Amino acid sequence: MAAAAVVAGLGSCSCDFSDLREIKKQLLSVAERSRERGLQHSGKWASELAFALDPLPLSELPPAPALTEEDARDLDAYTLAKSYFDLKEYDRAAYFLRGCKSQKAYFLYMYSRYLSGEKKKDDETVDSLGPLEKGQVKNEALRELRVELGKKHKAQELDGFGLYLYGVVLRKLDLVKEATDAFVEAAHVLPLHWGAWLELCNLITDKEMLKSLSLPDTWMKEFFLAHIYTELQLIEEALQKYQSLIDAGFSKSTYIISQIAVAYHNIRDIDKALSIFNELRKQDPYRIENMDTFSNLLYVRSMKPELSYLAHNLCEIDKYRVETCCVIGNYYSLRSQHEKAALYFQRALKLNPRYLGAWTLMGHEYMEMKNTSAAIQAYRHAIEVNKRDYRAWYGLGQTYEILKMPFYCLYYYRRAHQLRPNDSRMLVALGECYEKLNQLVEAKKCYWRAYAVGDVEKMALVKLAKLHEQLNESEQAAQCYIKYIQDIYSCGEIVEHLEVSTAFRYLAQYYFKCKLWDEASACAQKCCAFNDTREEGKALLRQILQLRNQGETSSTEISAPFFLPASLSSNNTPTRRVSPLNLSSVTP
Repeated sequence: MAAAAVVAGLGSCSCDFSDLREIKKQLLSVAERSRERGLQHSGKWASELAFALDPLPLSELPPAPALTEEDARDLDAYTLAKSYFDLKEYDRAAYFLRGCKSQKAYFLYMYSRYLSGEKKKDDETVDSLGPLEKGQVKNEALRELRVELGKKHKAQELDGFGLYLYGVVLRKLDLVKEATDAFVEAAHVLPLHWGAWLELCNLITDKEMLKSLSLPDTWMKEFFLAHIYTELQLIEEALQKYQSLIDAGFSKSTYIISQIAVAYHNIRDIDKALSIFNELRKQDPYRIENMDTFSNLLYVRSMKPELSYLAHNLCEIDKYRVETCCVIGNYYSLRSQHEKAALYFQRALKLNPRYLGAWTLMGHEYMEMKNTSAAIQAYRHAIEVNKRDYRAWYGLGQTYEILKMPFYCLYYYRRAHQLRPNDSRMLVALGECYEKLNQLVEAKKCYWRAYAVGDVEKMALVKLAKLHEQLNESEQAAQCYIKYIQDIYSCGEIVEHLEVSTAFRYLAQYYFKCKLWDEASACAQKCCAFNDTREEGKALLRQILQLRNQGETSSTEISAPFFLPASLSSNNTPTRRVSPLNLSSVTP
């Protein structure tokens, strides 16, 4: 069997990292085989990983793969067709490869036909339609390719690369189950081909599906698991995997460094992610991959000079790359030039209509321009590309919230929450939605859960307290306000006056009703520090003084939920803070 010969040629691929020299040989070998078949990205990935390992002496370099009789017969046609393929003359390459029998030439023949169909599809849409309609044009070659590759598959005549291409064709035809099976089979037959693992990542929707797959037990599986954990937002597991790969000997790998930065970005550890990206830029200054993610971090931090420098730098390297367009789009968005930003995200989508980040960011820009119908369309396209994109689900929720359609809104926020169960922003949004639908018990659960998982915007407790206020649950409301104040002061954050003053005003009134004059007086004094509650605070202090003069004593029977910490009685009133994160800073 030819497939067996390919695996044998690449050497055994065990799960052991002890022999890094053998791994380097395998990587160099599969990089060469990928390039021979025009699989440039898989070849680049293997080459980058091989570069991170120590160089091999001449005697240990992998030999050129042995040619079979079929390879020798097809050599002239293959060499000619490959030169045309490299010049993107796909139809011409396929024409000269007709009738070739060798695995390598047959793959290039089928792959040329597939890419020819993709190129024609893109050419058809690039001028006549805007990027929002792109998904409606199909690759006409897919059905023929599926039939021909299906026959070969039944006859067990496809090697690992052939199975990969069969999987790609099935995925493009939305045959997800068959495509998944094909990629799993490709990973078993040729475990060193990263392209098959990566395509499989795009089809896995959750951890249960991942567990149900029968995957080969090889060292490549560790890279795959780290990648899919990052995609599924299982960041702790992903970081552990990447750390173990670094410990195994891949510490110089720019791929791993960039993936760790993306993982920190996903859990919104912005400082850590920024520092890793800056380090990556020093190691690989002309790198464009992942720079759009770096620009999202600079955007969230409002780092205009750094974002401007990055945009100019990437323009000098390659202005017609998708990532460059997204970086420039983010730069214009930060400057509130939303029309220009949307234009650059559209340019990115003309270059690659399946580029997830651009769809989501374009949805954000349309939201900023109050164009809700275009925003909905953009977010829907993002979900078509990747159903795991929580930002697109969240964006749809926010769009329908603006349109005052709470049931739609609830559905989309729920989907976002399923993808990010520990993200407080999703939970607060869900709580607000339940509140509008008058499902107050569910709303309370959401706000409390948002506080429990670590409320990034410090809003959950305020919203929960106001909900308790509405329901006349004064003790619970007071507890929430006190927790909120303790949180704000303990983290030393500079806060918006409105929320803190609201909390102090409520507590002053609550303690006043409970006849706890000392506590009421302390809170009323705090109210005097804020413009919007100053007069109420002064009025309450006068009332307390009057009651004390009349001989009213503090109540000992009614106990407060718990008292303000001693540190709050000192005059450490906070000043302004930047406003909480909104949709435009939700990053991909």
